[in-house]
Amino acid sequence: MSSDADSVRRYPSMPKDVYLFATCLVDQFAPEAGLDTVRLLEREGITVHFPEAQTCCGQPAYSSGYPDEARDVALQQLKLFSQPWPVVVPSGSCGGMLRHHYAALFADDPALHALAVDLAERTFELTEFLVHVVNFNRPDLGIDCTVALHTSCHARRQMGSHETSSALLECLSQVNVVQQARIEECCGFGGTFAIRYPDISEAIVSDKVASIKDSGAKSVVSADCGCLFNITGRAAKQDEVAGRSTPSLPGEHIASFLWHRTNGASS
Repeated sequence: MSSDADSVRRYPSMPKDVYLFATCLVDQFAPEAGLDTVRLLEREGITVHFPEAQTCCGQPAYSSGYPDEARDVALQQLKLFSQPWPVVVPSGSCGGMLRHHYAALFADDPALHALAVDLAERTFELTEFLVHVVNFNRPDLGIDCTVALHTSCHARRQMGSHETSSALLECLSQVNVVQQARIEECCGFGGTFAIRYPDISEAIVSDKVASIKDSGAKSVVSADCGCLFNITGRAAKQDEVAGRSTPSLPGEHIASFLWHRTNGASS
């Protein structure tokens, strides 16, 4: 991995049980990505536990400069994962919050800090978990397709999960993965950035959409719903303005993409 201590991270053997931290966006706007995450893991013989009291990871408040509010939200999650099982997160952004920032939020409370450190050590982004723990290797049952991968800034720089997302797509024999120009650049979402600076965000995402289309990709795959919604939403708006009835750049969360292609349903 290209991210700090994760480059020498030790991975556990395949567990019998895991927790799923679904994230707000998956829970509210892309439940199928959460369900497909469960299906992928259960097919490997893993029991998935979903604590229903989970809410936000606290990142929106944290990245907006409100650590006290972020701490209040994070505290609600901290005690939900009491068993020593891995916590799988279908988002590099939210996974990065749990793994890299919870310990700092609770640095002044020894008991809570210990819980945060323990949670960080057990937190895995989904594609990271599939590659390094599950050793995911399923036949590609889908039709030929050409896709581009977009990895969120946090997933790329904090979790290094652009590498595991790429590895999963590359192992699909009927999938041609193309690389857009300036692949490392932000899509313009940035959580509250898109709300506070909509004009700048629109310019960034418009450039991202153009780069992906120029690559020859017919669709985009991402392990982060925020980026995925931003990119496909901008493309859909462009389609609307141009009078196109067929989406010019559809997209799918990588959990759903993997499930559909390895379960016999064309993606």
